Amino acid sequence: MEIIKVKSYRELSFKAAQFVASQVILKPESILGLATGSTPEGMYAEIIKMYQNGIVDFEKVTSFNLDEYIGLGKESDQSYVYYMQEHLFNHINIALSNINMPNGLAKDIEKECLEYEERIAKSGGLDLQILGIGRNGHIGFNEPDLKFEARTHVVMLDEQTIEDNSRFFESIDQVPKMAISMGVKTIMHAKKIVLLASGAEKAESVYKMIYGKIIPELPASVLQLHPNVTVICDEAAARLL
Repeated sequence: MEIIKVKSYRELSFKAAQFVASQVILKPESILGLATGSTPEGMYAEIIKMYQNGIVDFEKVTSFNLDEYIGLGKESDQSYVYYMQEHLFNHINIALSNINMPNGLAKDIEKECLEYEERIAKSGGLDLQILGIGRNGHIGFNEPDLKFEARTHVVMLDEQTIEDNSRFFESIDQVPKMAISMGVKTIMHAKKIVLLASGAEKAESVYKMIYGKIIPELPASVLQLHPNVTVICDEAAARLL
């Protein structure tokens, strides 16, 4: 596990965008695993700049997103479909047919999970997976549990996650309680992983992820077992390292 400490969120965002751009330049038909939330926003802004400056081309790229709220569709400005369109997809030349997002409005959610997992497998697997980390150590929506969930699955969101995500909604009551998420095994099968951490509130989970025991109660700890993980964290998130 490589640890890259940077001084600011802006530097973190640029460094992360460089990882994505390098992957796509070296392999134009790359399969990217993408994350949402506040931490990757700066990275996406930097990627858009790189695309606009002719540095990177996304025409042949395929993307798979980590997760989506159950009950929210693209019409909702809190859905991750909407997030990805606003923060990335509407601003680069990725083909619409190459964008893959879990469908939070699927009539049969279990079937949706199986089919999403099958699409990832048929693509050949993820070349690069971008991750954030929750205050409780979750990656994707893989919450602290007594076991690691292997494949794409339905998640009951942890109280800490609901509280953290409530800042994006008008009230905590509006935060969905369930989501679809790639499982730990799916994430761990990515050839390369880049995890982004920003802010003092992430410092404890970052420390435990790197130096703690590998336990389902801290899902990110499983990344210790992956052969190619880069953690990029700003000074605040790295304060315990």
